[in-house]
Amino acid sequence: MFPFKNNIILTRTANRTLYLQLSDQLIRYIKSGKLPPATKLPGSRKLAEDLMIHRKTVIAAYDELISQGWIETIPAKGTFVTSTLPIINPKDFDKKTSIRNTKNKSSFSYDIRPHLKRELNKNTSKKNVRIEDGVPDHRLAPIDEIAKVYRNITKKHHHRQLLTYGSVYGNYDLRMALVTYLNQTRGLRITIDQILITRGSQMGIYLASQLLLRNRKRIVVGSTNYMTADNTFTDAGGIIEQVPVDQNGINTIVLEELCKIKEINAVYVTSHHHHPTTVTLSAKRRMHLLQLAKKYNFAVIEDDYDYDFHYNNSPILPLASNDINGNVIYIGGFTKIIAPAMRIGYLIGPKDFVDEAADLRRIIDRQGDQLLEQTLAQMIKTGDVQRHCNKVLKIYKQRRDLFCALMKNKLGDYFDFEIPKGGMAVWVKLKKPYDWDTISKIALEQSLEITPNWKRYDNDNSGHNGIRIGFATMNEEEIQNVIEKLVEVFYSIDKNS
Repeated sequence: MFPFKNNIILTRTANRTLYLQLSDQLIRYIKSGKLPPATKLPGSRKLAEDLMIHRKTVIAAYDELISQGWIETIPAKGTFVTSTLPIINPKDFDKKTSIRNTKNKSSFSYDIRPHLKRELNKNTSKKNVRIEDGVPDHRLAPIDEIAKVYRNITKKHHHRQLLTYGSVYGNYDLRMALVTYLNQTRGLRITIDQILITRGSQMGIYLASQLLLRNRKRIVVGSTNYMTADNTFTDAGGIIEQVPVDQNGINTIVLEELCKIKEINAVYVTSHHHHPTTVTLSAKRRMHLLQLAKKYNFAVIEDDYDYDFHYNNSPILPLASNDINGNVIYIGGFTKIIAPAMRIGYLIGPKDFVDEAADLRRIIDRQGDQLLEQTLAQMIKTGDVQRHCNKVLKIYKQRRDLFCALMKNKLGDYFDFEIPKGGMAVWVKLKKPYDWDTISKIALEQSLEITPNWKRYDNDNSGHNGIRIGFATMNEEEIQNVIEKLVEVFYSIDKNS
């Protein structure tokens, strides 16, 4: 006889009612094989007495199990585990494992993608100051404006249609707003048929790579490149070819020589501020790249992730603004402008490609957040987005200037860097004989946590010793704090060397 009294544990202070706790545990024992099919269960009075609960609680639990098909009542005989259930060989009884979920290892096979693994800092702590690699300051997000517009939209009866299924291309009003916004701010000449709304720029990169790179097609990237994009291309089945990056961006002369000997299907560029080095693709190379795309019939995936943040002069218009042959797939979003949680982006390209991307998007994420998309559309129309962008542009420029000045004055003996013309990070190279592994280890002693992107961005194993240090996410006090901690780190190293 199964020892119900010793193995049923009921907690009166739990949020789940007693009868459901009882039925849950009986189901667990039936599924584990400890209560095989046709096993007779104690009568309601006996079980209630053993468990010191009211008989009605047991009756309610039995009724629940009967309704689910786990047990059955046979007149004049009693209550039994349903006889038609499959027989399961029970494991050795272990009171601890019977209660705790132990499903840490799957019992089936699946594809493993080692290229998607990312080394995480195991020493992460809320007390640590963390150096990011170039993200916006979410504290500056226009949360009041977002909340106001969102609230007004949800109050209007005709907007309830936004709660049902919408177009896989994205919210109509947002797409229309983007036609005007992008044509005016980026010199594009697009129509609504060329826009697909995505969940941030990463979805755009994923969709484009899935359509362009299957069956081991080739894509060219910079010898240092945005690692998540590289992982996405590899996952799509593409072959990555690298070309050098210098102060003028990717080297299109080397690209041309590569095109002569190999079939190239796509080129990925972050033309405005190359990721990770922040350099801008020169006008001459932009023209050359478009000429090569036309001549060799490859697609250009232009990831314009931080177009709006250019400090020294007006932003350089994207490649897409000069694309007259339908070679450029232009990708952008609002996570950098507003906040990382604002997962709204866009993919722009020839209509036939956008249609195909929409069909693919349908099976991975039927549609985006229509209420949020409608909110953003309204904020674009009223100028809220542009006003916010102008505001944070001034703030980030001040932070860039302070950060670079302090780096030069206090840490110039340890780093080489150029003041970036835009973006949210500085590409710094650690001078020899120092190394980032030692720096990051000692930095933790100063409660300073450095993102290990010196490993991620050394795509060609050149040992460039470079790292992106983001300044946008830190206010002036935090910037000074980080610099002082880095000074202490190098002082400690020099003292002990």
